[in-house]
Amino acid sequence: MAEPGVDADWQRLDLWLWCARLAKTRADCTRLVAGGAVRLNRQPTDKAHARLRVGDVLTLALHGRVRVWRVLSLAARRGPPAEARLLYEDLSEDRS
Repeated sequence: MAEPGVDADWQRLDLWLWCARLAKTRADCTRLVAGGAVRLNRQPTDKAHARLRVGDVLTLALHGRVRVWRVLSLAARRGPPAEARLLYEDLSEDRS
């Protein structure tokens, strides 16, 4: 049986963001999405349960900066930061 929130080809947006270590708790990730800080494939979303797939592009408005991430893989678990960075490619122009 698959992990909760993980299907063969998609994963809940809030769960993936938490595994990618965007925020300390999954509830914080849910609040970010609900607050309009996340776009999925250029479309605004306020649904933490939105289906995220490999190849999707996330636009994240955080801490006065805009980040653009391409999803490279779905998360099997919340691992260390080095493992989390393998989940996405940072397409942002300003990577500092």
